[in-house]
Amino acid sequence: MHNYIPMTSLGVEKLRKKLEILKKVKRPKIIASIIEARQHGDLKENAEYHAAKEEQSFCEGKIKEIELKLSKIRVIDVTLIKNCGTVIFGSTVTICNLDTNKSVTYRIVGDDESDFKLNLISINSPMSRGLIGKKIGNIAVIKTPSGDVKYKILNIEYK
Repeated sequence: MHNYIPMTSLGVEKLRKKLEILKKVKRPKIIASIIEARQHGDLKENAEYHAAKEEQSFCEGKIKEIELKLSKIRVIDVTLIKNCGTVIFGSTVTICNLDTNKSVTYRIVGDDESDFKLNLISINSPMSRGLIGKKIGNIAVIKTPSGDVKYKILNIEYK
């Protein structure tokens, strides 16, 4: 089994931009801070130097983490998949809470691109797991901390 990370093309683009900012903006700033801090003399008691070195270590770790992720990503472009009316990774799903009669639309995305405020939910979230494989008109029962919640699938788009 391949250990790939599913992601939409938009998610990959965001990750690449984040990597570029770290490499081309943040890294040079940190190096400049280290150079400047070194000029302040004794490195043992130089708080600015130690802070800059710690920031450099964090930044380099983040760069390696993103590069590793990018090497494992499998881009899933849902627009290239024939819409068979089933909730899948990348699909946009409109659901109605049967208790409150409120509707909401979510897009199912990879972990790194999920943002609940933007209604982008992780493929690994309980909500996504409950919706995957369902069709329009189906009822999905989602386990929440306050108990099971029933949602009716109103619409599924591959956009």
